[in-house]
Amino acid sequence: MSTQVTVTLHDEVYHQAERLAQLTSCEVEDILADTIELFLAPVSSQTAAFKPAAELSDKEVLKLTRLEMPPAQDRRLSRLLHRQQAGRLTATERAELTALMQVYQELLLRKAQALREAVSRGLREPLTP
Repeated sequence: MSTQVTVTLHDEVYHQAERLAQLTSCEVEDILADTIELFLAPVSSQTAAFKPAAELSDKEVLKLTRLEMPPAQDRRLSRLLHRQQAGRLTATERAELTALMQVYQELLLRKAQALREAVSRGLREPLTP
């Protein structure tokens, strides 16, 4: 479900969103919506309460082994990483990239913990190098 809203932004913020939209071939509205979602949406209902993997059911452990960053966050992270490689990150984007990298690392850690637990319970084979 989606709700349409009208927001008043400072001109600087809107122009920054416009530039980002041009660079990424996206609509300004999509850039703004993605940015708001990134900062306000929960990372994942699965990770909201970090119960230790050992306390989870087999089904929950297996579900966490497939944990991924939400698509909107993943797309934004990719865009920011490309801008960083091109040396075109603004200070605001740098802060956003840092936050998204932290989210990514936390998800990766949670997934690794679930994989370890799944292997120890015999639910999955160990990953081969």
